[in-house]
Amino acid sequence: MSRNLQPQRLNMAAFAQEGLPLSMATPVRDLTRLAAETQGLDADASVSWQAQAEVRPKAGTDGEVWLHLRAQADVPLTCQRCMGPVITTLLVDQWYRFVENEDIAMAQDDESEEDLLVMEPQFDLLNLLEDELLMNLPVVPMHEVCPVTPVFQAGDAELLQVEEKPNPFAILGQLKRP
Repeated sequence: MSRNLQPQRLNMAAFAQEGLPLSMATPVRDLTRLAAETQGLDADASVSWQAQAEVRPKAGTDGEVWLHLRAQADVPLTCQRCMGPVITTLLVDQWYRFVENEDIAMAQDDESEEDLLVMEPQFDLLNLLEDELLMNLPVVPMHEVCPVTPVFQAGDAELLQVEEKPNPFAILGQLKRP
């Protein structure tokens, strides 16, 4: 098999038979869904990743194709406290097992510890990588300590002024007096 592999159109069975890892650095800007989540993305920001597939023997079959995907990226997200950029490290270290079709994947999903993927003639490894990175984004990205003090303001100062209401018990006390 030629080492001129295209991660967007990978023959997973042949890749597993070869057994050699595929290591690359992909620019974050090429992963458009991930790039859309960033703030002030550096032009040379990239995701370093490695994929290795293997065929594991299984009784009664030619074996099962497994994929191990590892990746790391440092991406600037928006701190939800100070609204400035916060560099966040995203890590992926995941195993996948390939099955013949979607029905088998659905039937085996509940009892499988590993993630199941359907074997396709041309598998898009970069799409899987981007999915995993997106799932690893923090729900609320924040600095441990913000570099600038956040300003908390709900609106105009006029709106923040609350009219003092009389104590209802004081009014009741006045009604009792003769």
